[in-house]
Amino acid sequence: MSEPSPRLAPAALSDYAPWPAARPHTDRELARLPALLEACGFRGGSVALGHGRDAASRDAAAAFADAWRGSGGRIAAVVDWPEDAASWLRQARRLTRPEPDAWVVAAAPAGWVQMSRRLRHSTDWDPRRTFGFASTGDSRAVTAAGPGVLDGMRGVTGDGRVWTVRRGWVVESDRA
Repeated sequence: MSEPSPRLAPAALSDYAPWPAARPHTDRELARLPALLEACGFRGGSVALGHGRDAASRDAAAAFADAWRGSGGRIAAVVDWPEDAASWLRQARRLTRPEPDAWVVAAAPAGWVQMSRRLRHSTDWDPRRTFGFASTGDSRAVTAAGPGVLDGMRGVTGDGRVWTVRRGWVVESDRA
């Protein structure tokens, strides 16, 4: 018998509604995110970039790709996913197949919940090597994703502060 899908039913996601849309990235966010990866030991490394299909997420991903390449880094893959899908398995495999040094994510929280559950369930994805734009650091996403799914993920708020998922909490600070 096959394992159950990690996809959350719409009713489970509605417990945390209303879900916000992805927000446009800020200049401070875009400046801090590559610096955060470098501070965490990923300077010049390969990054797989994942994003939702909404305009804010696409724009944030494109801006990060330009900034990362400009600093000498390499983009190993760019993968987008829909907010709602049957499984997200194809996208999860495409995001992890190049075995990047790190992952960067730009997405609306609800779509990221579903994608992160698929990544954790079906691939060797590691949230401790994953960095997100502000929209992915929503505390509702951490709770909805489930215990341990996003622990260790880091990212940047719109005002340039660093957030980290620790034991189910989104903790903000001024340092990496």
